[in-house]
Amino acid sequence: MKKFNIRKVLDGLTAVSSSSSAAAQTGASKENEAVQENLQSEHFQLCKTVRHGFPHQPSSMAFDPVQKILAIGTLTGALRLFGRAGVECYCQHESAAAVIQLQFLINEGALVSALADDSVHLWNLRQKIPAILHSLKFNRERITYCHLPFQSKWLYIGTERGNIHIVNVESFTLSGYVIMWNKAIELSTKTHPGPVVHISDNPMDEGKLLIGFECGVVVLWDLKSKKADYRYNYDEAIHSVAWHHEGKQFVCSHSDGTLTTWNIRAPAKPAQIITPHGKQPKDGKKPEPCKPILKVEYKTTRAGDPFMVLSGGLSYDTVGRRACLTVMHGKSTAVLEMDFPIVDFLTLCETPYPNDFQEPYAVVVLLERDLVLIDLGQIGYPIFENPYPLTIHESPVTCCEYFADCPAELIPALYSVGSRQKRQGFSKKEWPISGGNWGQGTQSYPEIIITGHADGSIKFWDASALMLQVLYKLKTAKVFERARAKEERAIADIVEEDPFAIQTLCWCPESRMLCVAGASAHVIVYRFSKQEVSAADVQLLEVRLQCQLSDVDSPDPGGEQTPTSPASAGAPPSPQETEPAAQPSAGSNSSDGSRDNIPCLQVRGSALKQSPGYQVELVIQLVWVSGEPPQQITSLAINSSYGLVVLGNSNGLAVVDYLQKTLLLNLGTSELYSPSEPYQRQPRSPRKARQPSGVLCDSNDGPNASEERCKSPTSGSTSPCNSDEDRKAKFIEKVKYKSRRFSKTIANDFARMSRKISSSNEQKPNTDPKDNSFSRSRSSSVTSIDRESRESVSSFCFCETFPRKCDSLLSPCVLVGTTQGGVMMVAVSLPPSGDQRLLQPVGISSCGTVARLKGGILTMALLDAAGGLLPSSHEPWYDPNAADDEKEKCRRRRPSSLPSSQDGQDSQLAILCSEKQAKVVAMPSQTRVYKHNITESSFVLRADVVQMAGANCIACFCANGHIMTLSLPSLRPLLDVNYLPLTDMRIARTFCFSNLGQALYLTSPTEVQRITYSQDTCDNLQEMLSELFTPVETPEAPNRGFFKGLFGGGAQSLDREDLFGETSAGKASRSLAQHIPGPGSMEGMKGAASGVVGDLARARIALDERGQKLGELEERTAAMMASAESFSKHAHDMMVKYKDKKWYQL
Repeated sequence: MKKFNIRKVLDGLTAVSSSSSAAAQTGASKENEAVQENLQSEHFQLCKTVRHGFPHQPSSMAFDPVQKILAIGTLTGALRLFGRAGVECYCQHESAAAVIQLQFLINEGALVSALADDSVHLWNLRQKIPAILHSLKFNRERITYCHLPFQSKWLYIGTERGNIHIVNVESFTLSGYVIMWNKAIELSTKTHPGPVVHISDNPMDEGKLLIGFECGVVVLWDLKSKKADYRYNYDEAIHSVAWHHEGKQFVCSHSDGTLTTWNIRAPAKPAQIITPHGKQPKDGKKPEPCKPILKVEYKTTRAGDPFMVLSGGLSYDTVGRRACLTVMHGKSTAVLEMDFPIVDFLTLCETPYPNDFQEPYAVVVLLERDLVLIDLGQIGYPIFENPYPLTIHESPVTCCEYFADCPAELIPALYSVGSRQKRQGFSKKEWPISGGNWGQGTQSYPEIIITGHADGSIKFWDASALMLQVLYKLKTAKVFERARAKEERAIADIVEEDPFAIQTLCWCPESRMLCVAGASAHVIVYRFSKQEVSAADVQLLEVRLQCQLSDVDSPDPGGEQTPTSPASAGAPPSPQETEPAAQPSAGSNSSDGSRDNIPCLQVRGSALKQSPGYQVELVIQLVWVSGEPPQQITSLAINSSYGLVVLGNSNGLAVVDYLQKTLLLNLGTSELYSPSEPYQRQPRSPRKARQPSGVLCDSNDGPNASEERCKSPTSGSTSPCNSDEDRKAKFIEKVKYKSRRFSKTIANDFARMSRKISSSNEQKPNTDPKDNSFSRSRSSSVTSIDRESRESVSSFCFCETFPRKCDSLLSPCVLVGTTQGGVMMVAVSLPPSGDQRLLQPVGISSCGTVARLKGGILTMALLDAAGGLLPSSHEPWYDPNAADDEKEKCRRRRPSSLPSSQDGQDSQLAILCSEKQAKVVAMPSQTRVYKHNITESSFVLRADVVQMAGANCIACFCANGHIMTLSLPSLRPLLDVNYLPLTDMRIARTFCFSNLGQALYLTSPTEVQRITYSQDTCDNLQEMLSELFTPVETPEAPNRGFFKGLFGGGAQSLDREDLFGETSAGKASRSLAQHIPGPGSMEGMKGAASGVVGDLARARIALDERGQKLGELEERTAAMMASAESFSKHAHDMMVKYKDKKWYQL
């Protein structure tokens, strides 16, 4: 018997597939050899540019009072540095440990960071991309507090064991001088004092060091004599300590809400004890304890009473009260409520010298989700207007779009209407954090970022020149009535939370038309106007979008009909206006309590005042169908030239004429296929599981997860999930339910992946010609799973192309892509422009399938025969509230006749990209020209056809972290970089590409990370980035005065080098800490710069270092020569002195 060899069969199949693909490529190259591609791999390079937004999970803060630079550290090891508006920088510690403290080397262009992993780092801020110069890792002790005196190179480090070590910040080496805890406290003390919580030197005597221990003990240590001068004991734990500038008093904050003031020469008891928020009993007893005062600062003024600023200390009976900052000035006490918990605060003063009058002028308060600056110089303590883009997370971001190289007049127009939305009551002074300089970038094209949020708001941002500034904010929720408590429960059955959350948006920069889709299955069309509309009724159109159920249910006769040809679209329904009294008549509840023809939200019945900016043109709402809630909208597109909006979900698609306010087409996804097509899908009943709103946060299973049932496709009865197939379907539905709020395509792919895991014995479809590969057998184990993963509409593309094969005339069309990889064509027949456009109906007809790809369709576009991108037609913007004659001047009429294809030749190329592959299809023949499998093991999350260096390409971001670009039309791989693994669904939801090599994503709930894949931008990045360090003269030290200088008063200096140096203090233990050299400025420049600019920069730095070393060598040589000459002179003098003397005369 002849043995069967499976390997030969596989080899034969491989040979056949490779030869067929090669033949297709050969034919394609002959067919498109006229298309010349200019993009090469040398045009692409991937790198991060800037990060915008509020630092996620902030933990510490520092301020340089001379450079005017603010630094913020986070729990994830990130550093964010801020200067003037537009000057910001981001850098990251490799260990990603929490930053517990930051210390500036004031006016030196350096920063010291202490991390929770017991490491200390020195950052060089004199370069545009800061780099670590030195690191020190402690091995045996935990770091709890650091202190770096002004104009000192010795850093004090307190530890959890109560010891204090001293580090030279120039060499980052430990000194042999150590203050041990058992020598600092009294010998009679039997308990450990706890960690060091404070270190500071006396403002008037650098030789006296104040050390605070957690237990409540404060020690004044004499550095020279190496002993404690005074010890101050209090019963309550200490949180912070602050000096008076004269060095005679200090204030401690305690865990019982008290402040104790001590005279340094009176350690027996505090000079004063106050409880700022405690109730004072009448009988003179001790006030009731309050919450801990976490921090206190004591700042003096030359002309008035000192300021005492503190956080915490509220009474325990203030349950639910927000965090407060207390400002005590003289006899007045102001309690300032904050929106979020306080992380840290700093008082900004006029002088960096601690021994002078401080003259505080502002308080910078770092909150968990905001940064606030309070003006201490004005009555009422108003806040400064924040110039940084820190409000991205004001409401969670649910979607994001990026537009580069926009029309130049867009940003001024948005700014003019957005400037009227600004709040009033801010301080009239300039923003005090004003350090750094802007970059000198050569790229100055307009860039706009649009963010959609969970509360229904939309923000427009100016992102030009690597900066970010909010331009305009649009609130979509004001179109709807606020639900009452009873109605909120009904809405909660439909939308888990945030019913106004923005799911997706579509914006036409040229016509300024905006279309947004919300979580409650609603779509709002906006027009831009510079004029206010005092009162206008909101136009409402309700759409009954459902899947037509063949052989199961008949369509509801009360719903809209589905015109499928121009002839059947002649009688569109009239627009409906929102009247509260008419709402109940539109919907109905059946006897069994099921809802029907009821939208999820109620549009405002009263006239709506519309401010200048975006004004409502039409509201489209999907309604309940026979007790089934409307499915959320997964795709959306608008075309201003046609006056059409097209929307789709898992039930099908709808085409709406927003000029006539009518519904033109209402089709199920399966009806888009021609009856003769082999991959026509069996329609399925809508799912009852309602998708959540899409807020980017983690969620648990729904409350009814334990009560899930599998519904039969042929009956309304429910049955428990007993079979294996039902359990698989239940599992897939749970995976998709948890993933829907992030991305429809991701949810489907997760379902497919989990399907492969859960059904290891899944059988492939039968390849028999009688049973094509796209039909489904009701008996197979895949049937129940696929029944739940219904084919949804995933993308649209308005275009002017050939609707059917071998057509010779171009006409307006809509390309429709689905989650199962189908690309269908819908033709549009438009009446003449002008008045006829508003009177005659628009014809719509489905033209069948164009192509089919693996995975859901992500993006589609059209190229001309020369490879140039064919953008969707659009109208130029005109003000809808302007006079009619002005409108006609601005509006461009559509050409009466469109160009045609000559001699039946293909004159267009359709670019189709899915989650797995990309195809180029010639039009009108609809033959495949090119094909490229993008990924096999993963799937594409986002794909866009973008313009780059005067040409076009496809940019893709995959779930495995790869960013790829493909040339057009040949689909050659140009870039493939493993950039970022998909660790967070937020990235998948917000990642987007734009023209000219720009892209962005939300790297955290509060921050936007911008990247570039353009070699040109990477080469010029150093010039485009802002500078943090600028040469500034250090202010003069305070004058000691004649009498203080005469009698020895004033500040006393200390030669720390003589005290802490190796000659006097010895060497520290090598096992205590490990020194790690950083990349330094030279290595940092190597990593940041590239190309000619980088080579020149590196050569310049190397030359500077060589010159510096030569200068040092010359100085040492001169010193040796001077020493030798001095020695020679002394030897000659000795010889002359003793020349003529006898030995007994010596």
